[in-house]
Amino acid sequence: MLYVSLRQYEYICAVGRHGSLSAAAQHLNVSQPALSTALTRVEAHLGFPLFVRRRGAAMALTPQGRAFIDQAEVLLKNAARIETSDTSAPGTTRLRLGCFTDLAPFLLAPALQLLRDRFTDINLTYVAGSFEGLLNGLMDGQIDIAITYDLTMDAGFARTKLFDSRPKALMPPDHPLATTTEVTLAALEGYPLILSSEGLSAQHILGLFRQNGLRPTVAHRAASLEIQRSLAAHGEGIGISYASPPSSFSYDNKHLVSVPIANPDTAESVVLARHGTGPSDTVIEKAERVLVAGLTGV
Repeated sequence: MLYVSLRQYEYICAVGRHGSLSAAAQHLNVSQPALSTALTRVEAHLGFPLFVRRRGAAMALTPQGRAFIDQAEVLLKNAARIETSDTSAPGTTRLRLGCFTDLAPFLLAPALQLLRDRFTDINLTYVAGSFEGLLNGLMDGQIDIAITYDLTMDAGFARTKLFDSRPKALMPPDHPLATTTEVTLAALEGYPLILSSEGLSAQHILGLFRQNGLRPTVAHRAASLEIQRSLAAHGEGIGISYASPPSSFSYDNKHLVSVPIANPDTAESVVLARHGTGPSDTVIEKAERVLVAGLTGV
């Protein structure tokens, strides 16, 4: 038995396209209460919300809502083809991957290759963004899954650890600490630091110092990893970064030394995250398994 009618699918797709009940009702030429009632009944039947209601703001799709509408639109197109005797094949599946900016140079291309090898008919898109951008994209349904650090995410996110990452201290070869095999946060406290301009990343690093009773000085906030590496190679301070390219030279060909930071509490997990802790779309679940198998421990 079909519990959701084609009309209700049409209603929900219209709300998703127009962002509000009033605009969708006007477009469909139906009453807003009728539209609201249909949406409530469908969500009650499914057992999860399709939209996030925010007072004074457009109705935002949940990740489950985005997946539902993607499938509903295919269903409506196929129904229209049946009515017109057009039985051509439906469109390809969509998957939207996010990756934290500093991790993207190391993990994004391998992740895309893993997914394309597994899904031959997938419409795969990606975005490399900040912590905040990725979290907002996951919550709004613009990103299905994201590769990022396990920072700032609450219990509303499902996370699977890929591997642990430890930060490195970046400095020129003539720096007093450059010949050590590892350094502590306490040893770095007396030197000017070069941190990322990404707010949550810098806050995390500074928080580690504070947890150890230390008060460092920040000399620069670099807009990119390579700017940070260049500044460090030129002696502008010690860069601290979890992302560490294997090259011992900066972009401008200055020699650079990367020394591991020894404090155990500085380890941070790189995770595969999605919004929502319940069942996810079948394609997303398969994609998660592919990425966990292919990227764990890299």
